[in-house]
Amino acid sequence: MAHETATLAAYVADLKFQDIPPEVLQRAKVLTLDFLGSTIRARRDAESTPSLMKMLEALALDGKGEATVFGDTKTWTPAVAALLNGALGHSLDFDDTHADSSLHPSAPVVPAAFAVGEMVGASGRDVLTAIVAGYEVCCRLGNALDPTSHYARGFHPTATAGTYGAAAAAAKLFGLSKEQIASAFGVSGSQAAGSLQFLVNGAWNKRYQVGAAAMNGVIAATLARNDFVGSSESVEGKHGLLVGYSDDAHPDKAVAGLGRTYETMKIGVKPYPSCRYTHAAIDALIAMRREHNLTPDQIRKVEIGLHRNGITLTGDAATKRHPTSVVGGQFSMFFTGAIALDQGRFGWDDYDRLGDAAIDALADKFDVVQDDRLEIGRTHPFGARVSITTDDGTHERLYADPSGEPTSFPDAQAMQQKFLTLARPVLDKRADQLADAILTLERFDRVETATQLGRQ
Repeated sequence: MAHETATLAAYVADLKFQDIPPEVLQRAKVLTLDFLGSTIRARRDAESTPSLMKMLEALALDGKGEATVFGDTKTWTPAVAALLNGALGHSLDFDDTHADSSLHPSAPVVPAAFAVGEMVGASGRDVLTAIVAGYEVCCRLGNALDPTSHYARGFHPTATAGTYGAAAAAAKLFGLSKEQIASAFGVSGSQAAGSLQFLVNGAWNKRYQVGAAAMNGVIAATLARNDFVGSSESVEGKHGLLVGYSDDAHPDKAVAGLGRTYETMKIGVKPYPSCRYTHAAIDALIAMRREHNLTPDQIRKVEIGLHRNGITLTGDAATKRHPTSVVGGQFSMFFTGAIALDQGRFGWDDYDRLGDAAIDALADKFDVVQDDRLEIGRTHPFGARVSITTDDGTHERLYADPSGEPTSFPDAQAMQQKFLTLARPVLDKRADQLADAILTLERFDRVETATQLGRQ
């Protein structure tokens, strides 16, 4: 037994702002900004948002507090703010991904960090430190769970490992001891939940369960702060996370290189608002369309080869070929691929084309198959092979990585523009002010001075 729970708890307790490499802090700020763009736009546009708000009102959970919900007009209590920011930020499926663990780190971690940061009057430096701590914990636990095995068991890692990441961020801002943080992780083990069953009917569970992970992390850390005794060895114990949630766990990956190798630097960002497993194929389709001057009427057949995880999430023809909901579209290689091939681009507003006869007809020409070449000798499973057949022959490309991974991470200007495209329709000129504040978060003595710019 390597005592992974205690090791991770000690890491979170001991982490200091000045010990984090500058490039890691810079990446954390850019990732935070990227996430907030989705949060702000989803407050207005996501079709699941009204249901969330009505639920909070019905249960009298909509009382005023001191915590920001980005893109909203009022302030909320910390736990509810974490829930809403997490659910909203994950609603567009435009938020970041950590390829090795196949999870979205910012969605549970950033909301927990801001909620508790505002609660305790933390500085921007403190919040950035907590965000990095949360990223490291959830990504490492995602690695240890083994995403292929975790998916095969029907779990959503952003909601399971993400609960631990949210607890780590919240605990860091509360200034908990390593023993208290281990106790918070013990509570997280009872909260870690998230089912892939939403894939069957395009349900909104995926958004809610990630928001719940953010909220549950805040609750777990608050319990530990108040001397609640959580279970020990929550990660590695005989009934712990790695036993109950995976058939092929790798406990060593939870702590390998801890404090030296930053998983934060392995987080990629999305150029398209859909499941990450669709992105390499979309990149290839757009490039091939441009290179060969392809038009939909020329297409006879399109074959997309994906890793088996991608098949599980996006490639089931029986349920994915003609989606009727946004979630269904976000997890359809057929729909997203047809959009990309039809118009040479893909963005949030293109979900207006759900049910479009031309897109459905093009999607009928797509086959999605498992390609073993995307499983052997690769560090992560997000690649794709694309084969397009026309009357003139067959064109084929293999993209090992989608754009936006660490090797092709967009520059600061591109990241800021993505944020502004999403946020300006909601915040107008305040979007530019918020972007500047997040990208210089370390200069704020109180994080609320920055976050209040995100209120509509």
